[in-house]
Amino acid sequence: MRSTKRLAAGALAAALGVATLAACGGSDGKKASGATGDKTVTLVSHDSFAASDAVLKAFTAQTGYTVKVLKSGDAGAALNQEILTKGSPRGDVFFGVDNTLLSRALDNGIFTPYTAKGLDRVSADVQLDRAKHRVTPIDTGDICVNYDKKYFADKKLSPPQSFDDLIKPEYKDLLVTENVATSSPGLGFMLGSVAKYGDEGWQDYWTKLKANGVKVVDGWEQAYNTDFSGSAGGKKAKGDRPLVVSYASSPPAEVIYADPKPTEAPTGVATGTCFRQTEFAGLLNGAKNEAGGKALLDFLISKKFQEDMPLQMFVDPVAKDAAVPAEFTKFGAKITDSASVAPDKIAKNRDQWVKTWSSLVLK
Repeated sequence: MRSTKRLAAGALAAALGVATLAACGGSDGKKASGATGDKTVTLVSHDSFAASDAVLKAFTAQTGYTVKVLKSGDAGAALNQEILTKGSPRGDVFFGVDNTLLSRALDNGIFTPYTAKGLDRVSADVQLDRAKHRVTPIDTGDICVNYDKKYFADKKLSPPQSFDDLIKPEYKDLLVTENVATSSPGLGFMLGSVAKYGDEGWQDYWTKLKANGVKVVDGWEQAYNTDFSGSAGGKKAKGDRPLVVSYASSPPAEVIYADPKPTEAPTGVATGTCFRQTEFAGLLNGAKNEAGGKALLDFLISKKFQEDMPLQMFVDPVAKDAAVPAEFTKFGAKITDSASVAPDKIAKNRDQWVKTWSSLVLK
């Protein structure tokens, strides 16, 4: 269900498949004291995990552990594999389960509780399992509708800014979104509509959105890099949808990976359509290298990793002492009122909501 695939960084990372991203030991080849047993720690993740070589080498120099990343498709597929292999996991740490799927992971008991060092630097509002510490929050991001600035300028049409706007006739046949049953951004956007319109009203909203010509595709990659006319990939593919469900951090990525770099982002964010997403990591129950897994969890919320992460995966850090890149401030949208749905409500209703959405929109 989860397929972050955040722009160029995510797409490049997905192409790597299984990769070893850091070399063992420091420059003198010695291991850090206190690291015993297996010197490889395996991180199981969705396709879009990315970190700079320098940062992962710093982890190796600090702990003696080499990080091996096992990428397993989108987060829903990766999580399902860990549930099926519960107790005999494919790795030591799982990264990428978000607040929309967290209850599934916790209810299936795939994690061993561990309180990561430095957790006191992480805001309490993202510590959704702070009573048991089965997972550690790593990043946040806002799922929002993005728009193609050139399209709306050429049409002399103001871009939409809210959920209500998207069902207006002037935006008919302009939006592409992801399948709620197969994509985390799609699910997050649907949950945003639940937060906005309530348990009954969201269904009527999607009926109107369907009547207004919304296009649904399986995942973010197709929606953003093929159908969306505002992205670099969409331009090459001759995408014809100037509205797409993506992330508030998508516009900075369009600038960072452009050559030559534009002076402003070619895409914008409809700030009234956002849903807050938080991603977590946890020590897998039955991990072969438990000590290495704990060290990696500590590192994932360290200032060094947290400050590296935004320009690798285009997400926001959760550590309060981690600086946000200037590109995020200059080219991104600051979301101050992102929608949210309580985790216990998601856990209780998610599967039925997905079924209801599918019957309303896909048939």
